[in-house]
Parts: sequence; C-alpha cells; structure tokens
Amino acid sequence: MKQRTLKQPITVIGVGLHSGQDVTLTIEPAAVNSGIHFLRTDIENAPLIAADAFLVTDTLMSSNLVVDGIKIGTVEHLLSAVAGLGIDNLLIKVSDAEIPIMDGSSAQYIELLLQAGIQEQEVAKQFMKITKPVSVADGDKWARLEPYSGFRIEFEIDFDHPGIPKDTQRYDFEFSSKGYIEEVGKARTFGFMKDIEYLKSNNLALGGSLDNAIVLDDAGILNAEGLRFKDEFVRHKILDAIGDLYLAKYSLIGKFCAYKSGHALNNQLIRAVYADPTAFEIVTNYDTSKIPIDYNL
Repeated sequence: MKQRTLKQPITVIGVGLHSGQDVTLTIEPAAVNSGIHFLRTDIENAPLIAADAFLVTDTLMSSNLVVDGIKIGTVEHLLSAVAGLGIDNLLIKVSDAEIPIMDGSSAQYIELLLQAGIQEQEVAKQFMKITKPVSVADGDKWARLEPYSGFRIEFEIDFDHPGIPKDTQRYDFEFSSKGYIEEVGKARTFGFMKDIEYLKSNNLALGGSLDNAIVLDDAGILNAEGLRFKDEFVRHKILDAIGDLYLAKYSLIGKFCAYKSGHALNNQLIRAVYADPTAFEIVTNYDTSKIPIDYNL
C-alpha cells in the first residue's frame, strides 16, 4: 500500500467554533514521509505545527496543538476525515487559531478531500502496529489499545439523559474508508444547553449553533431535524477518537476500546504507547489478506 496525498489544493471558509469568526482553510498536497502539518497564515514567519500527540497542550472541548505559543485548535474532525481516507501527507493552512467547525461532523471535510482527489505516492505507507495492550484511566473512564489484525474501535458512553437512550450508548466499528464515510463521518458533535450557555458567557463556543452541533436541554434534543443516527452521540465519539489517534502520526493496526474517553484520555493513551517501545512497531509490510484495512471507496 502506498502513501497518499491530494491531487490539488482546495480551500474552504467556515466558522470557528469558539471564536465565531470566519476562518479560511487551505489543504495542500505534501511530499512523501512529510506527514500532516498545519501553518497559521495570519502570523508572519509562523512555524509549521505537526499533527503530533506530544504537541497537544490543551484538550478543553477539543484537541489543540501548540508550538512556541502558537495554537491550532479543534483539529480532530479534520484529522478524522484525513485518517478515514488514509491520507498521509498534507500541509493545512489556516487563517486563525482554530479549524472551522463546519457542520460539526467530518462529512464536509470528507467531501472537500474527495473533491480535491487522492493521489498515491511512490513510497510505502507506514502503520503503527500495536504489539501489546496499553491502557490509561481517569476515575471510571478508560481507554486501551491492544493487538488486532485490522483497525477496530469499541466505544461506550454513559449519559443519564432522556435524549440519549441507554441502548444507543455503545458502538463497535470495524474500520474501512467506506464504512467510515457511511457510519461515522456524518456524526455531529453534541452539547448540553446549560454547558453552552456557560461557555458563551466565558467567550467560548461563540460559533456554536444548531447548524453545527446537536444541542440538548433537560428534556431532549433541540434540533428540529433530529438525529442522523439513533446512536449519533457514540458514533461522534468514535469520530473524535479516530482524529485524536491519528496524532500518533501513523494509521493504526490494533483495537481501540474505550469507556467514557475523551480528547485528554485519548492523548494520554498515545503518549503511553510511545513510552513503551515494546508496545508497538512501525511496519510497511502490509498484507490485506491478514490485515483487512480497506481504503477503497
């Protein structure tokens, strides 16, 4: 399997979730083995910021990368789409401190990337193969990576809320690009009205609305159109996890299991894997007959 980038650059303008300001985002092809990098175009001589778990210094409401005090925030939805399509090398230019929220899912980013076209490159794709279980926990929340012949996610949430029935709070996802687009990529972020009011009073979530999030009050869902999936909440947590895990800088061969995990715990898990060199190996000898990760659409 070959590394992938885009055939041509593509640009979109969207609203920043926290700032509420318009943000211009341009995604460009990049050379083999360069990985995913971000560049702030509103700052002169800004450094390239790698999509790297060790650059995450803030996980409040999202995953945020910081280099020399310069921040790129809310990277997980775009990175989830990039991972979902198996893209390895990109330069992502952004005119503000955060990636546009779009519709609160990865669907519009998937559409943009496919519109630009995916280009195979003449170098083998690298994978991080998990070779032993690694887990992290915070109270009753936990996340684990373990060996598996493929890439699988088993995720459970736990909300005591009438708008989130108990039988919709677990989802198991066997990764493929086609499955990602159909089952995960369209799942929107969500929040509770009481929390959103608090955030806005503190100049956060100023761009949040019913157009880019599922919003719940004490009784149920406020969005007139309802849910895209009956279990959209847990599917979105899987979308987030795929983006967060791509900060490992490689596509994963392994199983990710989690209970009530979020950006902080996902990041801690990647760091824990790197802290144990016996827990993983970087491989290029990908055999689809043994490891059925499928990036065909």
